[in-house]
Amino acid sequence: MKKIVFTLALMLGVAGTAQAQGDVEAGKAKSAACAACHGADGNSPTDMYPKLAGQHASYIAKQLAEFKAAATGGEGRANAIMGGMAMPLSEQDMADLGAYYASQAITPVPVDEAVIERGAALYQGGDIERGITSCIACHGPRGEGLESAKFPSLSGQHPAYIKAQLEMFRSGERANDPNGMMRGIATKLTDDDIAVLSQYVAGLH
Repeated sequence: MKKIVFTLALMLGVAGTAQAQGDVEAGKAKSAACAACHGADGNSPTDMYPKLAGQHASYIAKQLAEFKAAATGGEGRANAIMGGMAMPLSEQDMADLGAYYASQAITPVPVDEAVIERGAALYQGGDIERGITSCIACHGPRGEGLESAKFPSLSGQHPAYIKAQLEMFRSGERANDPNGMMRGIATKLTDDDIAVLSQYVAGLH
C-alpha cells in the first residue's frame, strides 16, 4: 500500500509538467486509421482491441508514446501492431487523438450477477492475507481511474481485454506500469481472480 501511495504522490507531483494540448477536431481527423480496430467513435467492435472512448486523454497519449518508444528500441510497451501505428505520430498527434477519444461516450457493459459479490470484495477491499491491494485505490469507486496520475478508466471496457492485460502484467509481458505496481498485484491473482475482476470492473459506472 505504501508503494502505491508513494507512486501516486510522485505522479501527481509531475502531473503539472508541460504537455501538448489536444484538439478534438484534429484528433477526429487523425483517428481514421484507428477506426478499423477501435471503431469510429472509439468503441471497438472486437473485444481483443480496447475501447478508447471515454478514456483519459493523457492515458491514451502515454500509451501511444510508449508504443512508439518500444518500437524504436527504447523502454515502453511492446506491441507489433501498435508499435507500427505509433511510429509516425508526433507528440501533438498523440495529444489530439487522446482528446478526441476522451470526448466520446463509451458503451456500457453489463455485469454478470454471479461475479458481483466476489468482484466487489476484491475490487473494494483487496485480499490482505494474500497481499492484494484494493483496485479502488487507483481506479476509483466507479472504475473511472485518475487522469492526473494516468491511471486508466476501466468502466465499460471489454472484459476480455482487461483479462488479457492482467495476464500480461502477471507474466511480465507488459511492463509499462509505474514502479511495477500492476505487475506486483497481478502476480498474486489467480486465474479465477482475473476472470471475476475483469467482468466486474468493466461493468462499473
